[in-house]
Amino acid sequence: MSKKHPVIAVTGSSGAGTTFVKRAFENIFRREKINAAVIEGDSFHSVTRKEFKRRSNVEPNFSHFGPEANDFEALENLFRQYGENGSGKKRYYLHNDEEATYHQKRLAGKGVTCTAGSGEFTPWEEVEPNTDILFYEGLHGLVCDTTPDQLHGGYDVARYVDLGIGVVPSVNLEWIQKIHRDKAERGYAPEATVATIMRRMPDYIDHITPQFSRTHINFQRVPTVDTSNPFIARDIPTADESFVVIRFANPKQFDVDFPYLLSMIQNSFMSRRNSIVVPGGKMLLAMELIFNPIIINMIENRS
Repeated sequence: MSKKHPVIAVTGSSGAGTTFVKRAFENIFRREKINAAVIEGDSFHSVTRKEFKRRSNVEPNFSHFGPEANDFEALENLFRQYGENGSGKKRYYLHNDEEATYHQKRLAGKGVTCTAGSGEFTPWEEVEPNTDILFYEGLHGLVCDTTPDQLHGGYDVARYVDLGIGVVPSVNLEWIQKIHRDKAERGYAPEATVATIMRRMPDYIDHITPQFSRTHINFQRVPTVDTSNPFIARDIPTADESFVVIRFANPKQFDVDFPYLLSMIQNSFMSRRNSIVVPGGKMLLAMELIFNPIIINMIENRS
């Protein structure tokens, strides 16, 4: 962990809503004029789309959630090196042809040749110099396994994170969101998404869920409508049809002012000494109220 070069990691399963948290941080970074090095979790996969499809056809539980499809050692090295001196290696996973074209032109402007296409990776490059904070958003921001095996020497990404945030909707809601997102954005049939959920369940249990015991703050959206069978749900419960449980591992660490939050967020209440519950529609407001003083304090401590 580092005061000079802090690392923030937002982690959650596919379909959990980590992009929503990223939006809150982008608002804070823009408002406070903070220069952040943004890291996309997909860029630390270790297989291309073509290779992933090939291996998932022959390995029953091969998934993007587990270490076989990711380079956790490279992610750990980035967090460690950034914390030490503000540098490190990053790259981009190209989700589509538009992203491929953009990065090919961007790298060409730096004199670097990139021939990677959709489903592949750009070459490794240095993190932008003189940034204030490293911000990671993805599946594995606090992954940890310190037991070496035949494939891995052990890794502990979480140890280098100064602020770890978990986005953890109730599991049925998470599945509803993923099924609908995959259909809308990728054209996947619900049956295909359900098969994906089943295939990666072992890695979900072993590598995704344990991270939320290492986070500093968790946001869990809980629907107030019936989601008993997520596989037949016709729509995603709206923000107004849910509450968000916000749990702080150690409120004193970040000087959390619960009375202030309760006064600023209408209809919020405390459920435990370290947990506040807010209406789903107030989630973005709650995030900005919570994170803004934490980020400002991080920037002040850099000096």
